[in-house]
Amino acid sequence: MKRATIIHIIDDDRLFVFLTKKCIESTKIPTSVKDFGDGQLALDYLANIQSDSELLPDIILLDLSMPVMDGWDFLNDYTLLEPKINKKIKLYILSSSISPHDVERAKNINSVTDFIVKPLSGEKFAALIGS
Repeated sequence: MKRATIIHIIDDDRLFVFLTKKCIESTKIPTSVKDFGDGQLALDYLANIQSDSELLPDIILLDLSMPVMDGWDFLNDYTLLEPKINKKIKLYILSSSISPHDVERAKNINSVTDFIVKPLSGEKFAALIGS
């Protein structure tokens, strides 16, 4: 049996996290979802498990606007941590921003797989898993 896809949601909007989890569940794709309310919590967790490929996420869904450590600051530190991580992780920015500047900035960061405008639909999530 194939193991569940591990997903980390990094977003301070509790309603969005709840709805995204429901959306993911609706796809019936086996997943394990962990959420973090800010980038620092997520970064600390990743640093602690960086060599354990069984615990590392397959996918990160990252919001840009958060307290403590926003998505851009997370990405700056994540790019330094990424070479030490024992797994290729797909990182998607999930933002309500439609700013062309944000999209272009994200595309210039090698760690970012894609920029997705919120909300995440079940169909879009299923496509992410399949890619």
